[in-house]
Amino acid sequence: MRRPTPRFLAVAAVTLAVAAGIAWWLLRPHGDEPIVLHGNVDIRQVSLAFNGSERVAQMRVEEGDRVVSGQVLATLDTTKLALHLAQAQAQLGAQDQLLKRLEAGNRPQEIAQADANVRAAQADARMARQTLDRLREISRDTRGRAVSHEELDQAAAASAAADAKLDAQRKAHDLSVVGARKEDIDQARAQRDAAAAERAVVAQQLADAELKAPVDAVIRSRLVEPGDMASPQRPVYTLALLHPKWIRAYVSETNLGRIKPGQAARVTTDSAPAHPIEGRVGYIASVAEFTPKNVETEDLRTSLVYEVRINVDDPDDRLRLGMPATVELPGTVAARP
Repeated sequence: MRRPTPRFLAVAAVTLAVAAGIAWWLLRPHGDEPIVLHGNVDIRQVSLAFNGSERVAQMRVEEGDRVVSGQVLATLDTTKLALHLAQAQAQLGAQDQLLKRLEAGNRPQEIAQADANVRAAQADARMARQTLDRLREISRDTRGRAVSHEELDQAAAASAAADAKLDAQRKAHDLSVVGARKEDIDQARAQRDAAAAERAVVAQQLADAELKAPVDAVIRSRLVEPGDMASPQRPVYTLALLHPKWIRAYVSETNLGRIKPGQAARVTTDSAPAHPIEGRVGYIASVAEFTPKNVETEDLRTSLVYEVRINVDDPDDRLRLGMPATVELPGTVAARP
């Protein structure tokens, strides 16, 4: 029998090694390999508009400027609002003084005047009564010859009028002492409160004439200029928020089981591939969708994928809206072969 040559043995050894390598490659534990996803940076945006309608007076920031919460970004012309505020303040002061006067009641001098009016009416009523009594006595003594019936009727009417006037003066004195009715005071208080509310509305409109940044952000768009007419329906600035930021990527159903919320991730960009940014898996979609046009390849045009958001902390503000990014996730969960 012919013995194998050394060359044949070498070829056989190489063939066995290649076969073993292929078998290991096919049977290796895929779950230990990292998952690489490609996506884009996504951030939240805010469109700011004035609450009122007036001419824009100032635009204080430009595109790309970083702003902080509470910073004034733009102002409106407040000439009319300042006049309305002064008018509302004056009306509030008048109603407040009216309420104070009703609550305080009449002054001592006014009460003394009402008392003097009562005494004068008493004197008039006493005089009219005495005159009537004298005429009646004369008429009785002369059997009606000295005093006519007309004179007696006039004296009786004068006495009745004097009594009525005395009664009116007494009631006026009582009202002067008691003061205003509760209903009048309540009405004056309601009018004062209405004037205060009107002043508060104008004051709020004046405060709304300053457009302030709601959070720390970067100016993305400046949409009006001084002299333009602002309105609640017309945005003035568009702000890109500094926090939060995330990478919107898509994972195939094959690797979906290898990704869990809170899983660590490394994010790199083409502009700084040597400086990765740490992140963690946040949102994982529960509904599949077709691969988005901006990330698909020709062989994935009909593939179903799941959206994944990787939350990142970017204190140096290196990530920009829409920037392409690569996400690498460690393969800690076994995947399908």
